[in-house]
Amino acid sequence: MDIKRLVIVVPCYNEEAVLPYSVKELTMLLDILIEEELVSKDSQICFVNDGSNDKTQEIIENLCKVDKKYSEVKLAKNFGHQYALLAGMYNCNADIIVTIDADLQDDHMTIMDMVKKSNEGYDIVYGVRNKRTSDTFFKRTSAELFYKLMDKIGVKLIFNHADFRLLSRNAVERLKEYKERTVFLRGLVPLLGLRICSVYYDRLERIAGESKYPLLKMLAFAWNGIVSFSVFPIRLISSTGFITLVISLFLFIYTVVYSHFTGIRTMIFLTFFFSGIILLSIGIIGEYLGKVLTEVKCRPLYQVEKTINL
Repeated sequence: MDIKRLVIVVPCYNEEAVLPYSVKELTMLLDILIEEELVSKDSQICFVNDGSNDKTQEIIENLCKVDKKYSEVKLAKNFGHQYALLAGMYNCNADIIVTIDADLQDDHMTIMDMVKKSNEGYDIVYGVRNKRTSDTFFKRTSAELFYKLMDKIGVKLIFNHADFRLLSRNAVERLKEYKERTVFLRGLVPLLGLRICSVYYDRLERIAGESKYPLLKMLAFAWNGIVSFSVFPIRLISSTGFITLVISLFLFIYTVVYSHFTGIRTMIFLTFFFSGIILLSIGIIGEYLGKVLTEVKCRPLYQVEKTINL
């Protein structure tokens, strides 16, 4: 069996506080993988600098000067986490690619299990959390509701899986065939139709720095996933419109028969109620129109300013 070349892709956005720890841990892991001949000697750790404005770039450049086991894809500005992952995967020449966030809350030692599964013939290996006990009650509950909602509307995600995964070269080439500009990798990767498996791990505490996904950004990310993969919100509008029509018809009949449907308070309430439904409906339709506009423009997903050691 040929020994595969591994590249560990690490998206970075203002990670100067956590990078020294991450570099140490990932380097130790890569050395073990090479020593045990699970991956080739020219395997790398590729840092994708997603427009950081702290000392992240300085740290990465110094690493790349010291050893060619480190490489970099520097983006021209901050394009976002999903696009940084794509930039790393699409610019690296590797037989297998593992994506992992710089904070290493996803247990990096699980990569060893991923590589072993890859050597067994799996093209996609998902890193899946055993449990969410380290999350707050709100985050844990909202995440579980999101996965269940996505399943109900027909979007097949891997439960408790984020963006910690291994992809073979074949998987990455297939992923390139998906041309949409609004990227939601958790939904795209299961569409590739390749041999898959999962490995399980316990999520670790963040060593340093701050989360790049506060509440509002998490909600926006979830909404992006919903409208990118399902027309359920549009159908919900149609259903709401039909139900509202039926209710209005019954109210009209009640008014005509009993003549009780009078009063300024009732009229104000109904005006606000139906106005809210109309505005919400217009907003949801606008979201879909905005997605269509983004797609038809066909703008680049990201711009690479430079690469090092690739």
